[in-house]
Amino acid sequence: MGTLSTEDWAAIALTLKLASVTTVLLLVLCTPLAWWLAHTSSRWKGPIGAVVALPLVLPPTVIGFYLLVTMGPNGPVGQFTQWLGLGRLPFTFPGLVVGSLIYSLPFAVQPLQRAFESLGQRPLEVAATLGASKLDTFFSVVLPLARPGFITAAVLSFAHTVGEFGVVLMIGGNIPGVTRVVSVQIYDHVEALEYAQAHWLAGGMVVFAFVVLVLLHWLQPRAHRHSSPL
Repeated sequence: MGTLSTEDWAAIALTLKLASVTTVLLLVLCTPLAWWLAHTSSRWKGPIGAVVALPLVLPPTVIGFYLLVTMGPNGPVGQFTQWLGLGRLPFTFPGLVVGSLIYSLPFAVQPLQRAFESLGQRPLEVAATLGASKLDTFFSVVLPLARPGFITAAVLSFAHTVGEFGVVLMIGGNIPGVTRVVSVQIYDHVEALEYAQAHWLAGGMVVFAFVVLVLLHWLQPRAHRHSSPL
């Protein structure tokens, strides 16, 4: 691994930090949204589900462009953060986190939604007859039964964030130690014709992606077993 430079290791560390923060925030923020989508009969379920799925079909550069405009000095989010004294989000690590949350949103929401839907109503009804509150039911019944869905959501969110390029380049630029992640570092090496360094990083990404796919394949039968109705 001696061929990796200090800048390469910094990009790897920043990428892992970004993926970890994004994954934790997505699991926290997407759990109530996925629960609502799994159980609501509202007419808004379709449109909101479509909004959640948009990052699956939109080019990353489109998402990054509109995030850049929205969070820029003249955008509503940018003006709000400046009014709060937080400055501007573009070209900062918090800006990368916001972009990653939106870009990886469906990879957290959809596995959680499927896990909640597969539970059915019987576990909830049994818990209710035993006098459990809705909050107790969620933490003592729903979370253990939906654990495979949470694992899948976490793995997919982490892996998808690691592989970002278009969004992070648009919203974060290419600032060493601040916003330069692995995918951008590979791009820099290729532009500089440093193919040996690019091979090390790109090869690491290939191995990482393969491990993720094997892990998800291994989790699938376990998910079916653990999510079976009582």
